[in-house]
This record gives sequence, C-alpha cells and structure tokens, in this order.
Amino acid sequence: MLRHDFQPGRLIAGFFLTLTGIIYAGDAGGLWETPWFAVIPLVTGGLCLAAVAGTVTHAIRHRRKKLASRETREAPMQS
Repeated sequence: MLRHDFQPGRLIAGFFLTLTGIIYAGDAGGLWETPWFAVIPLVTGGLCLAAVAGTVTHAIRHRRKKLASRETREAPMQS
C-alpha cells in the first residue's frame, strides 16, 4: 500500500522548476547564454500544466470516491 497518493501536478511543477534551475545554472556556469525573460514561459507553462493535472486528478478521485460510496450504500446486506 502506498504511503501517500500520487500527485502528478506536483511532479509536473517540480520538473519544470528543476528544468528552469538547470537552465539558469548553465547560464551562470558559462555553458550557454540565457536571456532573463526566457524562462518566464517555461515556469508559467509548467505551473499551468501542473494546475490542469491537479484539477483532473482531483476530479477523478472525487468521482471514484463518490461511486464507491454509492456502491456501498446500494449493496444488499448479507447475513
């Protein structure tokens, strides 16, 4: 059994923020030249994708929980 629920929104947000950090680290190390505004679309796009993934995940879990509670209420009692 898992210790916690898988949260794909946090995974996506972490990936894009890590990618942004790698881009800035490469620029600071002199490997390439990155303009300061180049990562704004990367961060905002990643956070938007994370929000969509989190919303979809929440909706799916809420629906499953609702269906499971309905099935337990409608199940006939066995003796």
